Amino acid sequence: MKPTDLRGILQYIPRFRERTFVISVDGAIVTDENFANILMDVAVLRSLSIRVVLVHGAAAQIQRLAERQGISPSNLDGSGVTDAATLQLALEAANRLTHEILEGLATQDLRAACPNALVAHPLGILQGVDHLFTGKVERVDVGLLQALLQDDIIPVVPPLGFDGEGRTYRVNSDAVAVALATALQAVKILFVTPADGLIYQGRLLRQILASDLEEALATHRQDFAPECLSKALHAAAACKAGIPRVHIINGRLDEALLAELFSNEGVGTLVYANEYRQIRRALKKDIPNLLKLIQPSVETEELVRRSRASIEKHLGDYFLYEIDKNPVGCVALHAYPEAGKGEVACLFVKPSHENQGIGRKLLQFAENKARELGLKELLALSTQAFTYFQSKGGFVAGTPEDLPPARREKYEQTGRRSKILVKKLQ
Repeated sequence: MKPTDLRGILQYIPRFRERTFVISVDGAIVTDENFANILMDVAVLRSLSIRVVLVHGAAAQIQRLAERQGISPSNLDGSGVTDAATLQLALEAANRLTHEILEGLATQDLRAACPNALVAHPLGILQGVDHLFTGKVERVDVGLLQALLQDDIIPVVPPLGFDGEGRTYRVNSDAVAVALATALQAVKILFVTPADGLIYQGRLLRQILASDLEEALATHRQDFAPECLSKALHAAAACKAGIPRVHIINGRLDEALLAELFSNEGVGTLVYANEYRQIRRALKKDIPNLLKLIQPSVETEELVRRSRASIEKHLGDYFLYEIDKNPVGCVALHAYPEAGKGEVACLFVKPSHENQGIGRKLLQFAENKARELGLKELLALSTQAFTYFQSKGGFVAGTPEDLPPARREKYEQTGRRSKILVKKLQ
């Protein structure tokens, strides 16, 4: 199915209608020949009653203006020191880009405006260095932005902020996007860049849990491609601030925006937060509670019996779903990387919390983890819940030949004769 197929888009409308997306476009993309197609995609979003706020950067244009004028800019992206000359370059570049965006939106019969909705203060002196005209967002005029959105007017926000004295400050556009999304309680941020997504250790990340991204930034920041480091930092910060999903896509790809939003595979990088921040990795201290949680299902032979030692041996595979710090569900993902396969196991929800979608969330969580690990296929073995995996998870019937050798040997030894289910991961 093509991402622009109407039937594919329609399934997402109930989820996104009247919700807010913040789309942050790098300056290099605004002047790219594909930008007109991005604006057409924005028009599609508006036709689906999705509220859109556009943010743009200006680094590429500042660089170009500086070269033309023989000036060496103090910084390009608004995160370093901004001297007076660079601020003037930023003003000229941002104003020109804003005009081009407003002009492009007009050709799509979309109303738009550039509001002074960002209150900014100086970033100040950091580690003994005065950052001069570099600013940070102190407050967002939510009322102004909401009034525009209510009237079907798209706010176009440049990487500039203003203080109460009429001074202008250069602000990093990624930080602007996060501030706007947080203030407006947006459900998505889309970073539209010249890159294919987040490049980590030389490969493109298709999906990554926000907490895992934070950990990678804390321990292996140098392994991120320099051009996508700011996006990684701000994507993690956005999820931590409550934004459920952040997408990083290549704006030079035709239909990239719609393909990312309205297809299961996407085309860039998805950074996602736990939906309610309730799914977490199991710890050693959780093992007694985990065994107690699944005991009723073990007694009815829905789940295979597990010992404390076996869980402890593979503890990194287990995840708990908590409500008010009380575990009410669990799932495990056992990976067989040499075969490119993973097994969803130990999926359980307490009877008191059934029919609330928790099982589906745990199943989707395991699938996302499998994608992060680069696995190509998911397996599930079940004696009683196989219809659930088929109807809710998209699994199909498999055979023992689908199991990795080590897992097949164990399967034949148990004698449980579980049904084998398979799901291909795109």
